[in-house]
Formats: sequence, C-alpha cells, structure tokens
Amino acid sequence: MMVVTDNIRIVLVGTTHPGNIGAAARAMKTMGLSDLALVSPKIYPSAEATARAAGADDILAAATISGSLREAIADCSLVYGTSARRRSIAWPCLTPEAAAAEITGGDAPAALVFGRENSGLSNEELECCNRMIVIPSNPAFSSLNLAAAVQILCYAVSREAGGYAGIETEGKPLPPVTAADMEHFYEQMEGCLIDIGFHDPDKPRRLMRRLKRLCSRLDLDQNEYNILRGIIAAVRDRAGDNGDKRDPEK
Repeated sequence: MMVVTDNIRIVLVGTTHPGNIGAAARAMKTMGLSDLALVSPKIYPSAEATARAAGADDILAAATISGSLREAIADCSLVYGTSARRRSIAWPCLTPEAAAAEITGGDAPAALVFGRENSGLSNEELECCNRMIVIPSNPAFSSLNLAAAVQILCYAVSREAGGYAGIETEGKPLPPVTAADMEHFYEQMEGCLIDIGFHDPDKPRRLMRRLKRLCSRLDLDQNEYNILRGIIAAVRDRAGDNGDKRDPEK
C-alpha cells in the first residue's frame, strides 16, 4: 500500500450515514492515508460502511472510536477543521492546497476534522482546531458530500507530499517531427490540393498560410506525421488514376 505519511489523521465527527464512513475510508486508501478516527458515529460498525469501503476494509478495521473530538485529537499538534459555513468569529482559513503544504512541511502529527453531514462542526468543536479549511465551491450551493470533501483534502495532501504516481501514457513517446519534415509535408500537401482542384496556385490567397498555422497546433509525432503523408500520397495517386491530376505549371 502506498503510504503518503503516517502522521495525518482523518477524523469524522458524528457521522450519520455509515456509507459515508466507508466511502471516506476508500478515499483515504486511494491517496495513501490510513489513520481514521471516528467520533460518536451514529451507526458503526456497519455492513454498509464495509460495502462502500470497496477494499479499504483494513482502514475500517484499524479505525479508532472516541466519545469526543478532544479525545480523538489529543496527540495531534496541528488540527484543521473543515467548514462550508462562515462563522461569526473570524477564524484562520486556508484552502486545501495551503493546508496540505503546511501539513506536509513538517513532522508534527496533524488531524483533518470533518463534521456532521447536515450541520458540520459545532462552534465548540471548531474551537479545538488551529485552522479552518474551506473548499472553494459554488456560493449558492457550497455543501459537499462528506466523502467527497475527504477525497479532495486527501488528494491535496497526497499531491503535496509527492506520494502518488504520475499519470502514465501508453507506449513510449516517439521522436518529434522536425521543421524540415514539416516543410516537406507542406509541399506535399500543397501539391495534393492542386491535384484535386482545391487550391489554385495562381490565386493562392492565404490558404497555405492558414493550413500551416492549423498544423502547427497539432504537435505531431513521427507516426502521426507518416500517417498524414501516406493519406496525402494515396489521394494524389487516386487523383492521378481518375485523370483529375492538374499540372501545377499551368
């Protein structure tokens, strides 16, 4: 199992739906986090939580259950509460990215705390936190699903810690096409357009200039370049076979 860091705890407070606990565990595992703490969950353990964990059963099995938030975070130095609501008393607010940079910048044990599905964290629970994290969202509908919020913050931490593998493309990259290759391609393409009667060299206007600008945005590799050259060659051969080939000197 990929482990981003073992000093970051995900704390779920007063979770109502057991499926959200399982989905949060799954979100954690995909991003390499494993320390889950539950504070007074309404229903747990639960078959629904296990089903929604979808392979993250080990995180559920190792989860700790506490009767209060203070108990769940007693050994943490940095505690971040999440909230979609603005509070009457100003609180230090961070984006997920800023919080992730702070958390992964040191070795201090940290906790990311998520509140109830319908009401979030109480003011008293927020007072246990050093910072508040707000996930930027639509102001008219800012309430995220609990597991979705866990996924966003776990991803931010994983990305900042460099603990996830980059996206791998299929196959090995091919050599890029050179400027000389492209000049030859443009000559071949222009000849083809003349052959089929699409381009009049006596009245060129800006056709080739526009086509060159279009092709410059394609970022072709050698395979793609060869395919296009093959298509143009086939079109020119067919035009010649049908007697449609024009003499570019006329």
